[in-house]
Amino acid sequence: MKRKFLTVLALGVAFFFAVSSVFAQFKDNVDEEGKELPQGGCSLGESAVQYWECGIRITARSAPVTNIVATVPVPVSWPEQKVKVAEDRHSPYANVKIQKQRGGSALMIIKIPSLPAGETAEVVTRYECESSIQTAPENTDIFQKPNLKELPKSFGLYLKPSEKIESRDKAIVKLSRTIGQDAENAWAEVEAVYDWVQANIKYENGRLKGALAALKDGTGDCEELSSLFIALCRAKGIPARTVWVPEHCYAEFYLEDENGNGFWFPCQPAGDKAFGEMPFQYVILQKGDNFSFPGDRKKYRYLSQQITAKGKVKPSYQMIGEIVQPE
Repeated sequence: MKRKFLTVLALGVAFFFAVSSVFAQFKDNVDEEGKELPQGGCSLGESAVQYWECGIRITARSAPVTNIVATVPVPVSWPEQKVKVAEDRHSPYANVKIQKQRGGSALMIIKIPSLPAGETAEVVTRYECESSIQTAPENTDIFQKPNLKELPKSFGLYLKPSEKIESRDKAIVKLSRTIGQDAENAWAEVEAVYDWVQANIKYENGRLKGALAALKDGTGDCEELSSLFIALCRAKGIPARTVWVPEHCYAEFYLEDENGNGFWFPCQPAGDKAFGEMPFQYVILQKGDNFSFPGDRKKYRYLSQQITAKGKVKPSYQMIGEIVQPE
């Protein structure tokens, strides 16, 4: 990727926060709406525990700082990942809440009303993330495209265009109609999209340019390959989304079995073939690519670390987001 994930900082953005969700509400084996997941998707294999530490350290240098507000994305539990808090280091100056976002991801909301000159406030949480390998189901013939009219409204996030995923562009729509048109089933059709992207888009690191530019240029990195795969799936009426992990991203697509049970399946367009499975135990930071902050109409590809503050002298601060070794 062309820039480190979770290092976007912004000043001067106003936030209006709704009532936060309690972190303990993120349960295993439930979807984004809290409903229990049916069995029949990917099988979970060997798991590995890693620790993700995130937060902020801020120092008021020669003058007090007031109205500090920071947002920090935090990992949550997904079917393939179990998350729990391992350690909190929160200064008494700070008020901390966890706010659930559309699609199931979450933000830590940090508010510090006043920080005296010369003082440092720290809000750092270490999360224990147990991530499992995912293996594809043995029988993929049973999967079909979902009936779009019967999907929950929340699936609109995964069917319409989002930033750098131009799924309604004429060139992408036209291409989507040619790829996999003779496939035996929905699984094979999606795999044809995956194979086309891998075969026709050369991996090349560079600036963020998105799905359409990657299609025109024939090059891109993990963001472009994933975005083009997602755009082609959405153009076919197949829900798809981005999965963000440290320094990388991949894609997920959504199909249903013969009973109407829906499942998300991972695939990694950039690198060795991994379709309908995920052989790597990544720490999943968030899923989706169409986020917004309360009070801000702009749409974002991912939830970022952000901070606002008031004072005569700008504070010094460090935004934290990294995998750490247990002490």
